[in-house]
Amino acid sequence: MNNIEKLYKIAQKKERLIIGLMSGTSLDGLDIALCKFSGSGLSTRVTLLQFETVPYPNVFKEEIKKIFSKKMVDLELLCLMNEKIGLVHAEYINQTLKKWEITNLQIDAIASHGQTIFHSPFIKHQNPEYPNGTLQIGDGDHIAVKTGIITLSDFRQKNIAAGAEGAPLAVYGDYLLFNAAEKNTVLLNIGGIANITYLPKTGKVFSSDLGPGNTLIDQFMQREFGLYFDKDAEHAKKGTVDKSLLTALMQNPFFEAKLPKSTGPELFNLEYLDSCIAKTNAKISSFDILATLCEFTSTGISRALKNLDTGFDLIVSGGGIHNPLIMDRLKHHLPLANFKNIEEFGISADAKEAILFALLANETLAGETVDFKTKTVPNICMGKICFPN
Repeated sequence: MNNIEKLYKIAQKKERLIIGLMSGTSLDGLDIALCKFSGSGLSTRVTLLQFETVPYPNVFKEEIKKIFSKKMVDLELLCLMNEKIGLVHAEYINQTLKKWEITNLQIDAIASHGQTIFHSPFIKHQNPEYPNGTLQIGDGDHIAVKTGIITLSDFRQKNIAAGAEGAPLAVYGDYLLFNAAEKNTVLLNIGGIANITYLPKTGKVFSSDLGPGNTLIDQFMQREFGLYFDKDAEHAKKGTVDKSLLTALMQNPFFEAKLPKSTGPELFNLEYLDSCIAKTNAKISSFDILATLCEFTSTGISRALKNLDTGFDLIVSGGGIHNPLIMDRLKHHLPLANFKNIEEFGISADAKEAILFALLANETLAGETVDFKTKTVPNICMGKICFPN
């Protein structure tokens, strides 16, 4: 059977098994979600069959960090890491399928987000000679060849080509899975960057980044404590919010820009934090800085959401849901929001983004697009298709 026939048969199936992969800006590991799909578009139904996060070894994390969110990098290392990340991800998939006692032949497709290395929308680079830009590495052909499974990758480029910023893409999955909500609904994902999808009962659907989620907290923990994250906000809880630092952090043009917009650790990084600390002309303890960073995250999110209609359902997912300080402060700032954990809807909070990319692959394999009736969400199929042979 040739490759096009294989694709056609997959598209005609009543049910498809698709693996979604996600490795975010936290660089903590590879999320692997095995999803069963039926239908497509507004008739999409998805069941999460298995989920695993394969942690990255520290040596691998440090290799990625050498080329991550930096304007100046070793181009040879960047080239080599594109191949290596693809091979490592493929090996993780093979090992995980074996652990789940599932053969590679049972899987219809893999949806690989890849590893974001740099994200530079116009709002960041401000150069009229250039378009929005983003770069994810971890070559899809390497995954396809090493697993023997058709792989869809590089999803964000089509979104940029169609006139958007390449992020966030959550709106595509959120709309298909939650469009029947009975009231205005906001889906908030607190990953490295916090982003929302807004699903109003009337009006236009949109998705936007709101600012830092965990990225500054994680970066600061690594530098000051040698830890990759602040478990249960144990360190942040020992501090108090420094109001002068919070004010300095919030004085960034990003927060004044209209929604929708996108950002990343290219802007919100330790250099940005250090410059804000310097503006305070004060010595601030590490614990107070962490407490302030948690408040920075919750303030950035809540200020944007206060401009929406009151009384909305707020469905939260992502790693930030495990930070009790961020969640407590969000509830303080948004007393009229009806907070819900996405797991109430049968979707793992940690697996949501991997599920999203599996869903995007399902849409492309089905060959259909959904009309979002708004210019900010292009009606497109995403993902480059890589064959095993």
